[in-house]
Amino acid sequence: MNIAVIGAGHVGLVTAACFASKGHMVWCIDNDKRKIDLARQGKASFFEPGLSELIRKVVKENKLHFEYTIEKGISNAVVVFIAVGTPTKKDGRAELCYVEKVAEEIALSLRSYKLIVEKSTVPASTGQWIKKIINTYKTKEAEFDIASNPEFLKEGNALIDSLSPDRIVIGTETDRAKKVMAQLYLDFDAPKIFTSIESAELIKHASNSFLAMKISFINAVADICESVGGDINEVADGMGYDRRIGREFLQAGLGWGGSCFGKDLDAFYNLAEQYHSSFDLLQEVKYINEIRAGQFVEKIKKELWTLEGKQIGILGLSFKPGTDDVRDAVSFKIISLLQNENVFIKWYDPQADYPLLGTKSKNPYDAAKGSHCLCIVTEWDEFRTLDLVKIKSLMKLPIIIDGRNMFHPEDVRKHGFTYVSMGRK
Repeated sequence: MNIAVIGAGHVGLVTAACFASKGHMVWCIDNDKRKIDLARQGKASFFEPGLSELIRKVVKENKLHFEYTIEKGISNAVVVFIAVGTPTKKDGRAELCYVEKVAEEIALSLRSYKLIVEKSTVPASTGQWIKKIINTYKTKEAEFDIASNPEFLKEGNALIDSLSPDRIVIGTETDRAKKVMAQLYLDFDAPKIFTSIESAELIKHASNSFLAMKISFINAVADICESVGGDINEVADGMGYDRRIGREFLQAGLGWGGSCFGKDLDAFYNLAEQYHSSFDLLQEVKYINEIRAGQFVEKIKKELWTLEGKQIGILGLSFKPGTDDVRDAVSFKIISLLQNENVFIKWYDPQADYPLLGTKSKNPYDAAKGSHCLCIVTEWDEFRTLDLVKIKSLMKLPIIIDGRNMFHPEDVRKHGFTYVSMGRK
C-alpha cells in the first residue's frame, strides 16, 4: 500500500520506518529541512534505539522516501497519516494549529481518494474538524475519509511498540475506511480494536491519564512508606500480584516527565471542562507529580544541611532512559532548584545534552569527582554497574541520593555511603 506520513518527529519517523519495514511504500514529509536531510542520510534527528539502522535498511530497499512538501509527498498515497506536534497552550488546551495547517494543505492537494488518519494525540472531535477543514478548502471533487489511529509508543522502546503493539486502535466512520485500515495492518500480530473516531481519540487520552495516575499514586504511597517505615518496593510488589492492578507503572521515584503525560492530562482535563464534566482527579495526579522535584531537593538538604557553594553530581538528564529527550524532564526542575541555592552542578547523561545547564561530565565518575553528593535522576542501565568503591574515592562526601531506587540500600551502605532513596528506609 502507498502511505504518506506528515511529520518526521518521533511518532512520524518511527511510523514511517516501521510501515516501510512491513513492505509498504512510504513517503515521510516534513517542512523542517534539517530533519529530512538527516533522514535521507539514514539518520534520525533524535535518539531512538535501532531507528537510524532501520531507516537505512528501508531506504536501501527503496521503501521509504522523504519529501519537504505535502503536495508532492501525498500524490501517490492512499493513506495519509497526520503526525505533527500538538503542544499545550498556556491554558492547558492542545494547540491544533499545526494539524489545521496540514489539513488545509491536504485539501488543496487532494486529487484522488485518500484516507486521512490522525496519528497525533488530539482531543475528541478533532476528526470532525479535520473533515470540515478539508471540505472547506478542497478544490477538486475527490473523495476522502477520516480515521483515528492513536500511537502508544514509549520513547526508548518505540520500534518494538510500533511493530509488536499491545493493541491497534482504529477509529473510522465508513466501511471503506475500515477495510483500508484492516488491510494496512494485516501483517501486524496484535488485537485490532475498531471504534468510532471519537472513541479512538478518547482511548489515547484516557490511557495516558490512567498510567500517569498509577505513577502519582505509587509516589504518594512512597511518601507514606517513608513516614511509617515501610518499603515501597515491597508494597508495589504485593499490589502488582493482583491481576486487576499489575506491577507496571508502580515504580516509585521522581515521577513522570516528557512531552506526553502532562500534555495529555491537561488536554483531557480541559476537554472535560469544555463539556461541563468534573475531572479534578487529573489535577491531583499532576500536582503529586509536580512536587517530586522539591521533595527530592529537600532530601539533599537534609543530608548536606546547607547547599551554598556545594558541588552536586547529577546522573541522568533525559526524562527517561533510552532517549535524548529532555522535554519536561525532572532533572531540569531539580537542577534549577539547586542552582537557586548557589550549588555548582556537574551532570552526565549517555545521550541527552543541554549546553546551558551546569557543567557536562564525560562519564559518571567525572560527575562524582569532588561532589558532596551524587544524585541519580534517570535510571540508565549503565548506572546499575557503577564501581561504588571508585565513586566513593572520588567524592568529597560519600552521599548518594537515588531518585529512581536503582540500588538495594544495603548494597550501597556496605561501601560506606549514606544512601537515601524514595519510599524506603
